[in-house]
Amino acid sequence: MNSKALKILLSLFALNSFSLYLYFSYHPDHRHPPPINRHPPPSHYPPPHPPLSVKPWPILPSYLPWSQNPNTPFRSCESYFGNGFTQRVDALIPAGGGGWFRCFYSETLRSSICEGGRIRMIPDRILMSKGGEKLESVVGRGEDEELPNFEDGAFQIDGGGGSRGGGKLADEKFLDKYVQEGAVQRHTMRGLIDSIRLVDATDFICSEWIEEPTILVTRFEYANMFHTVTDWYSTYVASRVTGLPNRPHLVFLDGHCETQLEETWRALFSSLTYAKNFTGPVCFRHVILAPLGYETALFKGLSEQINCKGASAHELWQNPDDQKTARIAEFGEMIRASFGFPVDRHKTTKTPSARNILFVRREDYLAHPRHGGKVQTRLSNEREVFDSISNWASNYSECRLNVVNGLFAHMAMKEQVRAIQDADVIVGAHGAGLTHIVSAGQNAVILEIVSSEYRRPHFELIAMWRGLQYHPIHLAGSYADPRLVIEKLRDILRSIGC
Repeated sequence: MNSKALKILLSLFALNSFSLYLYFSYHPDHRHPPPINRHPPPSHYPPPHPPLSVKPWPILPSYLPWSQNPNTPFRSCESYFGNGFTQRVDALIPAGGGGWFRCFYSETLRSSICEGGRIRMIPDRILMSKGGEKLESVVGRGEDEELPNFEDGAFQIDGGGGSRGGGKLADEKFLDKYVQEGAVQRHTMRGLIDSIRLVDATDFICSEWIEEPTILVTRFEYANMFHTVTDWYSTYVASRVTGLPNRPHLVFLDGHCETQLEETWRALFSSLTYAKNFTGPVCFRHVILAPLGYETALFKGLSEQINCKGASAHELWQNPDDQKTARIAEFGEMIRASFGFPVDRHKTTKTPSARNILFVRREDYLAHPRHGGKVQTRLSNEREVFDSISNWASNYSECRLNVVNGLFAHMAMKEQVRAIQDADVIVGAHGAGLTHIVSAGQNAVILEIVSSEYRRPHFELIAMWRGLQYHPIHLAGSYADPRLVIEKLRDILRSIGC
């Protein structure tokens, strides 16, 4: 091994050691392991669950540090998309080896990321369906059955010795300030925290221990790609803000059935379990509560003005700018890396003479138990437009064009991400499938066909936050003249040298 390679290895080892030092210093439960003699005899107290395997964080070209900065400006791009959770509030400080709980509040998002240690979940006190079933077996089930209702004491925290047992962790004043309901009719994270009770150390008995950091997630519109992306992003941000050294495990605090989107959940994080899969009280050494997807900038941007432009991490590292962000690019790289795709911005896998045009299609499929299997028509002559583009592209003389038929409803998530990352131009009618552009290549161009009934800013905003070129075609109704679409495509291709 030459001296240069040795220096690199030593540097990486030093960086990893420093990261672990910061993590264990940052989370008090790891510094104060519970005294063994505080618990019932071994026959009544099972040994800790064997450590689960965890996935390391991938190296991402757009990554920037997530360290706490109390001077992060209000409503800056970093406060919207990065670590604006700068106000730390301790609800329970560890005493006598007991549990702990705190929240990091964002004034910009009016949302909190909360975490705690030595917390027990009692599944029988969470009222909801089991979750994780095959869709065909639960057709017709109501949404109320799938969303959790937390009875008092559904979650408990080790209060240590003394007289702290029996009380609530947080009162209404705490919840109103740091876990605001806002426009959410059923704020499940607020309900969870409201259910937490302190218990005496002698009563803190668990059938199972989870030693590694675990994030609790409640999904609402779980079968919709756009809303699921907001959940993925919220969970990713919670992982980074709390300084986790590896990708966390997940527990779904809902009773939804399986969807194809679970493939990406499992790729992004270390493991996935439904809360009702636990058969008895389960204790977490370190647990994090992810904010609802409705509280992310991805969703709030639909009703608030978030004028952030996408930029490269290299540019922002050299010239910080409160009106620019690389966070959505970082997140898109995280998705691609989780499926094993390359994220090196300098690497290309196709020759410049070949360009991929991805047409994201809308097609009928059964999405969830209350869905009839028919999708709303956003482009009435979608097939005609696709066929016209395919025929035109086959005779295009300036460069070779590949037109990809993006039938995403019947493609594995990994293949969807592959199609997105390989696309030079992404075309589609307004629909949740276009949310995939978070994972598009840095030079991709977006062409959205917008019917008069669905003029919503979702994908124009994501393109702006990613720093991607975006071109809309606004229709008078739902019919698009194929010649108009092709003319717009021709202009785009010329602009990228094709």
